[in-house]
Amino acid sequence: MSLTQRIKEKAISLGFDLVGIAPADRAPHAEAYHRWLANGYAAQMSWLARDPERRVTPRLVLSGAQSAVVVGLSYFTHNPPAELWNDPSRGRIARYAWGLDYHEIMLPRLRELGEFINTETRFWQKSEALNWRAYVDTGPILERDLAAQAGLGFIGKNCLLINPRIGAYLFLGEILLDFELEYDEPIHCSCGNCSRCLTICPTQALPTAYLLDSNCCISYLTIEHKESIPLPLRPLMGNWIFGCDACQEICPWVRRYSQVGRQPFLHYDPEWVAPNLLELMALDETAFRSRFKGTPILRSKRRGLLRNVAIALGNWGNPIALPILQQATQDPEPLIREHAQWAIERIKSLKV
Repeated sequence: MSLTQRIKEKAISLGFDLVGIAPADRAPHAEAYHRWLANGYAAQMSWLARDPERRVTPRLVLSGAQSAVVVGLSYFTHNPPAELWNDPSRGRIARYAWGLDYHEIMLPRLRELGEFINTETRFWQKSEALNWRAYVDTGPILERDLAAQAGLGFIGKNCLLINPRIGAYLFLGEILLDFELEYDEPIHCSCGNCSRCLTICPTQALPTAYLLDSNCCISYLTIEHKESIPLPLRPLMGNWIFGCDACQEICPWVRRYSQVGRQPFLHYDPEWVAPNLLELMALDETAFRSRFKGTPILRSKRRGLLRNVAIALGNWGNPIALPILQQATQDPEPLIREHAQWAIERIKSLKV
């Protein structure tokens, strides 16, 4: 068994569903990435524009990098009942956030894989200690490009990685290392003539195939955007309060082939995947931190989550929400006060 095969076997034993090897070359879509930044599609995510050439060139991230071990972990779990999912009195949370923070799940496994590779190369190849670095979603690299090069899937028109066997609900992680391995071939699949993801997007954040405008993407707005949500976009957000899966849910590859991972760590809980909006709006800082401890939702902070909840309540349009929203107009946080007042005015206008 070759070193590359042993590495892949180890990755699978650690619970990853996919693993592939790519050369640590400059990203195939490097120039497209530069254009994307120049056109302002990164919105306020300034870190994406910080030294962009480094982000598209792994050898500038890890000196002497030759290979990238790329892993995928399925976060698909069974769908909630339709009556729960379509209840406007409940908030919708993107599927990836239905459990504990995936960084805390994946990174220790990826580091264990890195130590394994280091030991294997020193013992079997009589090499010196490897220089390697592991990332899960936070490194300055284009991980979907690397994953596609490593044969883990193809890039869909919604800009997400799609694996023909297990769909697109995938967490990705990478290990850059200064050692040459056997490389995998990219998968030759495509979306064909399908463009459902482009037409289903509530805010038209996919103006054309393979192009995402973060400025109006619900995932960006509810998580990364730290300020007031632009007024024209608020009615279009429905009851999404953390992330959005619209362009994934409609995808034929996802609908037909999504599979629960071999070691699932997400759980289905009605009160978690579609929480009651009125209850969320009443959370103070202590209750917010207690309820969402160890989860991705902490990333939005209370001010961001309750901003999103206020919009969802306004879009629900039920006057039953008026008392809790009126109370929220006295919140110490200006962002919450502003969006609560908007929700009150929207409910009154819809009632009329």
